[in-house]
Amino acid sequence: MSRRRLTPAQAQAALHAAAPPSVPVASIGKTAPTPQQRTKPAPTGAGEVRIIGGQWRRTRLPVAIKPGLRPTPDRVRETLFNWLGQDLSGWRCLDAFAGTGALGLEAASRGAASVQLIEQDATLVAQLQILCQRLQASTVQLRRGDGVAQLRQCPPASLDLVLLDPPFDSDFFQPALQAAVPALTAQGFIYLEAPTAWNDAALAPLGLVLHRHLRAGAVHAHLLTQRQP
Repeated sequence: MSRRRLTPAQAQAALHAAAPPSVPVASIGKTAPTPQQRTKPAPTGAGEVRIIGGQWRRTRLPVAIKPGLRPTPDRVRETLFNWLGQDLSGWRCLDAFAGTGALGLEAASRGAASVQLIEQDATLVAQLQILCQRLQASTVQLRRGDGVAQLRQCPPASLDLVLLDPPFDSDFFQPALQAAVPALTAQGFIYLEAPTAWNDAALAPLGLVLHRHLRAGAVHAHLLTQRQP
């Protein structure tokens, strides 16, 4: 009996008809994920931020998992120090709500003569102490305590830059600004990070004016100066 030859088109159709319809070609050789793999949660843990510029550029700072701890994003810090200028040589700074230390250490990295890091949380203070030792940050002074109270103890006109990034759900914004103004030099700056914008009408009773403002998502970044007579 002679065997009937199939045309190429008929042979291709026969192959498709023989293949199991429930197995897509792309899945051949691959193992389907188990239900446990499909529902496996994303890994969690402490994150990190990095110093943007200066002598410690690209240094990564650990971010502990703490309620209310919200490090200033890299983009916002980069913008802030573009506003201030890349070189802070000789500046005297105070970071009143240090947290991860990202703001204050950024200032120190860019040449600030002195940077005070104030933080209330004992765990964060211990983490900052290890970090400052690793960086050999001789210009940085770390204290555990109330940032607003520390500002009130500063001598008049003793600071060139005050960094204020309180927890967004706190009521520290007004008291911190009030405490910062007397400690500021005539040409000094206050950086304020807040969940809402502070305009000149809100700042006027404090003797402050808005110099620069940036919104990045839920963050409002303000650079403030004293109102000149």
